[in-house]
Amino acid sequence: MFYQLSWAALFCSGFIGTFDFSKAGDVLLRGMNWWWMLFSLLFGILAQLFRGWRWRQTLEPLGVFPKRNDCVNAIFVSYAASLVIPRLGEISRCGVLAKYDNVSFSKSLGTVVTERLVDTLTILFITGITFLLQMPVFITFLEQTGTKIPSLVHLLTSVWFYIVLFCLIGVLVLLYYLRKTLFFYERVKGFVLNICEGVMSLKNVRNIPLFIFYTLAIWGCYFFHFYFTFYCFEFTSHLSMLAALVMFVGGTFAVIVPTPNGAGPWHFAVISMMMLYGVNVTEAGIFALIVHGIQTFLVVLLGVYALVALSFTNKNKTNY
Repeated sequence: MFYQLSWAALFCSGFIGTFDFSKAGDVLLRGMNWWWMLFSLLFGILAQLFRGWRWRQTLEPLGVFPKRNDCVNAIFVSYAASLVIPRLGEISRCGVLAKYDNVSFSKSLGTVVTERLVDTLTILFITGITFLLQMPVFITFLEQTGTKIPSLVHLLTSVWFYIVLFCLIGVLVLLYYLRKTLFFYERVKGFVLNICEGVMSLKNVRNIPLFIFYTLAIWGCYFFHFYFTFYCFEFTSHLSMLAALVMFVGGTFAVIVPTPNGAGPWHFAVISMMMLYGVNVTEAGIFALIVHGIQTFLVVLLGVYALVALSFTNKNKTNY
């Protein structure tokens, strides 16, 4: 199933016409160093562990103290759920804690928003440093893929952009004045206030240095989860850490597109950037197919484990 997903991703990314599936199978069975792959998977697990521990930190200022294992297992479930419906994971992990630890769904959802904001700032910082270190590679990638940065400027200066913007503002103003006439106003208001309380929980986190450490550890583990897979294959083992950082940044932005585990956009970004470092299209495609497939399998495996563990360790819980 997982390789079918990656196969479909290769199709979507436009490299299907040049891909050698028989060679990919041969590399998987006989031409791959599995020890390096297993080592890289360790960092994939650690990234989710650190994310679960960091999430618990943001929940504590709200006066709730879910079990550490439940927070981690909720993260495992969230990644697996996002394979079924992209972005569903953010909802599902809040539902897990609401069920097993009696944590307010809306408040925990607010902490997720805060987490995502912190992660966005972190990846933008990493991207800025990487861009400065490897600017020619990024420029070449943007040129070869037809990405035109000036098009954003054109959008912002387009009259249609401002027409749509003013229409949205008008709708929001209308809803504001009609808010008390809406029968669900109070319920929505309470839900939104709870989300806002969760968002603001960051300012009351007791151990900020630990929160920063968890954040750096999360993204460091994400990177090494990707980087060490280079050593699994002879044709990528020579690539530098800077090259890996460029592909990591490109792949991270690619997974913003709502597809299961970034399937398609991630493949396109990684294959295109790998070719800039001298890897031919077939070998780059084999790398993307195998790495994505195995990492997706890990996500599913952890999700299944988490569901079993949650049921077993909370078998006496009846909170919904």
